[in-house]
Amino acid sequence: MIALEDKDWGQYIRSGYRIFFGSGAACPQKLIQRFLDNSQQFNDIELTHILTLGETPWTDEKYKDHLRVNSFFLGPGTRDAVSRGDGDYTPCFLSEIPSLMEDKIHPIDVAFIQVTPPDEYGFCSFGVSVDVVSVACRTARYVIAEINPRMPKTLGQSFIHVSKIDAFMEVNYPIMGHGIAKLDEVTLKIGKYCAMLIEDGSTLQMGIGKIPDAVLSYLGDRSDLGIHTEMFSDGLLDLYKNGNITNAKKAINRFKTVTSFCFGSEALYDFVHDNPHVEFHPSEYTNRPAIIAQNPKVISINSAIQIDLSGQVVADSIGDRFYSGIGGQVDFIRGAGMSLGGKPIIALPSTAKGGEISRIVAVLSQGSGVVTSRGDVHYVVTEYGIATLRGRSIRERALELIQVAHPKFRDELLAQVREHYWVPPYHQSMPKSLAELKTTKMKISGRHYNLRALQSSDQRRLQEFFYSHTEKTLMNRYRAVPKNMPTDSAYRLVNIDQSRDAAICLVQRQGPREIIRGVGRFYMENEERAEISFVVGDDLQGEGLGSVLMKTLIKIATERKIKILVAYVINTNYAMQHLLEKFNFSHEESGDASEFVYVLELNAK
Repeated sequence: MIALEDKDWGQYIRSGYRIFFGSGAACPQKLIQRFLDNSQQFNDIELTHILTLGETPWTDEKYKDHLRVNSFFLGPGTRDAVSRGDGDYTPCFLSEIPSLMEDKIHPIDVAFIQVTPPDEYGFCSFGVSVDVVSVACRTARYVIAEINPRMPKTLGQSFIHVSKIDAFMEVNYPIMGHGIAKLDEVTLKIGKYCAMLIEDGSTLQMGIGKIPDAVLSYLGDRSDLGIHTEMFSDGLLDLYKNGNITNAKKAINRFKTVTSFCFGSEALYDFVHDNPHVEFHPSEYTNRPAIIAQNPKVISINSAIQIDLSGQVVADSIGDRFYSGIGGQVDFIRGAGMSLGGKPIIALPSTAKGGEISRIVAVLSQGSGVVTSRGDVHYVVTEYGIATLRGRSIRERALELIQVAHPKFRDELLAQVREHYWVPPYHQSMPKSLAELKTTKMKISGRHYNLRALQSSDQRRLQEFFYSHTEKTLMNRYRAVPKNMPTDSAYRLVNIDQSRDAAICLVQRQGPREIIRGVGRFYMENEERAEISFVVGDDLQGEGLGSVLMKTLIKIATERKIKILVAYVINTNYAMQHLLEKFNFSHEESGDASEFVYVLELNAK
């Protein structure tokens, strides 16, 4: 290893070479600038990298006669270069970029990297970015390094011996940071819904930004979380300090956090420095779906620019303009999908451009490319809730996704779906939302449930619930024993106007499947009086589900200033009579001896 001098550039670089730049916060900015100052002596140099932090002076038009960038992931500078035709974008799964270099499909001639000073044995650490830097150094003709004492020493497969470094320059400047974004109301809602899908013992893959930070902020009551991720950010630090992350339930790299790169605050860099609990590995390991899938309950949370009603995800382009890159989204979506109990999640705000356009669309924008296929997407989360797509038909997917779209776009989306005959003619409009109730996770008699509004996409779930009832339950609910619940009838029951009437349910999740366990509703008889009714699954009657539904409906009715709730109960339905009396309904005489009438006065003054 020798000190780099400007007269030596020709010793390492020739016209037509491909030069790799180190990634993220470890991008060797001063080394690159020094090269740029001497770049006029070379022609047709290709510069390649994944995402880098900071300025990208190499994309300046003044270098275009000598240099051309070809990036695997676009940021502001490279995005502009590609848009004006002065640069290229190569789409590739992050897990497969190393093989492009190893197989000489994308050979590297020179690698520019940033490392720590060597230890007593001559090993330098790649620091905060191992990702594809490791393979670039392994396959390059020459490696030229910035040696920066401020670079954190990270552990794992994170070292290069000085004998593998051909030239170096010493620098001393802070590692590029990444600010922590302020969490807004929409982002917090998305984070809360995502957190509802995360159980104790889950293995997390989180990116950087507002949505991952919002999700992590709701995990303070989880235990034995594990981390296997491509990147590590500040949002995880509090969970470490509070003991939520132990990595004890992981199947591989047990008791270790596994990552490939990190960027964030100085506190984050201090945390990963020489930390035996955190291991940095190359992308061909961290991002390989078969490796990811070995851990149980892998939670992969990624974002999107746009998603259509069949579940296709656009993540690297806006129309025909390339915006970012494929990155590790598909790697982790597939790894989580193969994991036992895993959950691949796409999380995004429902709108863009200040609410002017919907991110959930019937048809993708012209020129947009699909990064994640409809077959890979299991869950989509917006600030309006969770859409469950795995195992659902195109019609069911469309209704699930419309339900989590912004309300002002829902009828338009349904009308567009009807043009493609994805839904039957009786799907005329999307009902208004139940504003008084957001999805709430709760525990009743030792079992976990989600309490939420009944919605259009529950049509099949309601039919399954109906067919699970005994004749006794059907008689108690309907005062008869109906033999079937046709699809159009089920649709009318779930597609009510929730701004006037109300229909709520308690559901249990079995992986991506939601099972309705109890339904409560009221219908307005007139402007002051509503009829209330309930049905709970046969195997759960007497466990408190009816009380939860009753309490919630009374609260909604009170907020709406409804004056009277009335229930009509068959005289042999003792459980319902007991429930109504528990909530202070009074018993009134009925003209029918087989039926009792119960009345509750609300908002009485």
